[in-house]
Amino acid sequence: MGVKDSNVLTDVVVVGGGPAGLNAALVLGRARRRVVIIDEEIPRNRVTHESHGFLTRDGISPQEFRRIAKEQISKYPSVSFESGIVSSVTGSYGGEFHVTTESGRMVRTGKVLFATGMKDVLPDIEGLTEVYGTSAFVCPFCDGWELRDKQICVIGTNEMVLHLVKLIRGWTNRITLLTNGSQFLTADHFADLERHNVATSQDTIKQIESSQGLVQRITLKTGAAIDCEGIFFTPKLVQANSIPASLGCEVSENGPFSTIVTDPMGRTNIPGVYSAGDASSSAHQLITAASSGAIAACIIQLDLLDEEWKSSH
Repeated sequence: MGVKDSNVLTDVVVVGGGPAGLNAALVLGRARRRVVIIDEEIPRNRVTHESHGFLTRDGISPQEFRRIAKEQISKYPSVSFESGIVSSVTGSYGGEFHVTTESGRMVRTGKVLFATGMKDVLPDIEGLTEVYGTSAFVCPFCDGWELRDKQICVIGTNEMVLHLVKLIRGWTNRITLLTNGSQFLTADHFADLERHNVATSQDTIKQIESSQGLVQRITLKTGAAIDCEGIFFTPKLVQANSIPASLGCEVSENGPFSTIVTDPMGRTNIPGVYSAGDASSSAHQLITAASSGAIAACIIQLDLLDEEWKSSH
């Protein structure tokens, strides 16, 4: 049966029910561990119609992916799901951790896995929300195929966007770079972009015009209009949960976003606390998140078995 009583010490609390958390729960459930998954059920990829790059699941909707995952995990009776937002985690290794939700529910556990992911902070551009997830994306590996050979506008306000422009060239040569008023491009940048037939504008964007989520053109405050069929942009990424940092987990700045520092197996610097998925990685793809969840679950099981072995007489 799932763990419902706060007086019962569960083996692992998984904070976050995305691909990393779900895959971790699957592995731990199969290892006969008592697991509680606490998830606010507002996934980062909820605006996306299809997820790609996951073998046997290419083109699946995020909602269907989660439905199937929960259905399969539910076969393992020691795993339970709870909808909620974790408000605090207290305690320490060697004793126990208390994981408390905003509703006041408290779960006692020996291990905590943060699979909380990241949150996108969209640029303040009129019309972007209407096309985000339909014809405006952040990851060409996830959505580049659908926009292959189309006229693409790439939006970014610092040199990181130049890397994105190079990536997009794998899917189309019809690219316009828009810096939205930022003047970071140098003469060398302009010359390099021109050699590769990348059009550029450093004017401020006024509006993205679209119909039913499909971008049609981007108008600039100068009055110019740029026709395009798709957008890639660089969002600001922030940790979806600040609790790992408050526990003392090391957090590293990784370019435009921060990551929870772990060893290759998902252990943080705080004993008994682990992290998997986008929160502790720069490779933000469905399949890599799920993989890291499985790896972290295996090491949690090995750590638990080692502790139980040492404590037994």
